[in-house]
Amino acid sequence: MPASATVIGALLGLGTQMYSNALRKLPYMRRNLHNSRFLLLHPWEHVLGMGLGVVFVNQLVKWDAKLQEDLDKMLEKAKAANERRYFGQLIFFFLFNQIIM
Repeated sequence: MPASATVIGALLGLGTQMYSNALRKLPYMRRNLHNSRFLLLHPWEHVLGMGLGVVFVNQLVKWDAKLQEDLDKMLEKAKAANERRYFGQLIFFFLFNQIIM
């Protein structure tokens, strides 16, 4: 699961950066305008976007696991409280029935 989350995050970051360049009507990998003699591309923007996407998706997976764990604990507490209430009333009913008869 962590490997697939990492790949999904990298693709999300790369896609976001490419979409950002497309919205600004820039080439996907643009040249540095200050040094136009050299073919100096801006891959660092894409790498940064991929890194942020990886961090975001991995934190999302961790948060989802923690949320599921907390939900399981809350459901277990609610189930125990319902059982105590139900069995407590059931015992009281049988005892009360025995006293009356």
